[in-house]
Amino acid sequence: MSTARAATHDALAAELAWWTAANDSFDAAVAAASLPAPGDLPVDPRELRNALGRFATGVCVVTTRTATGQAAGLTVNSFSSVSLDPPLVAWCLGRKAPSLRAFAQAEHFAVHVMAQDQHALAMHFARPAEDKFAAVREAFEPGLGEVPVLKDALARFECRKASTVEGGDHLIFIGRVERFAYADRAPLLFHAGRFLDRGDAAA
Repeated sequence: MSTARAATHDALAAELAWWTAANDSFDAAVAAASLPAPGDLPVDPRELRNALGRFATGVCVVTTRTATGQAAGLTVNSFSSVSLDPPLVAWCLGRKAPSLRAFAQAEHFAVHVMAQDQHALAMHFARPAEDKFAAVREAFEPGLGEVPVLKDALARFECRKASTVEGGDHLIFIGRVERFAYADRAPLLFHAGRFLDRGDAAA
């Protein structure tokens, strides 16, 4: 084995070991946090959702394509950065979501951060439909793994699915960013259960 190939092999082996340890630690932490403890006070899920909704977030459309060619997409506000080195991002999907099976089976997904003028597209992917791409196909092009990627998102992260983590009533998807792009435009924001328009954001 050449010196360069050996170095690459060692780097990949080290990354795999890091991934295994990190995922095991994260899984253990989530499992421990999910267990009730003596003295825990009851929490009303609806009121907790209302409280969490006070945290303003961006809005993303996440897309994928399975090995059988099934395309899926939905709107989320659970996207976050995890790490710069290695380049990792994460987002969450409810276990009752119709697209859960598609994302669980797919090897790649793409996260699109939506711009303020893409409110209608974000609403489109937030609604259930048999084929969400039928009416907006021209807005997308094939990306890595043939995943549909939005041509003019505020930011776009094309990812290889690196891991999934059990997270209560959600599944957490962790992706390794393999390609990305971004632009300078105003973001679409979500707060207290609704999208914010330009006037709300200024206030």
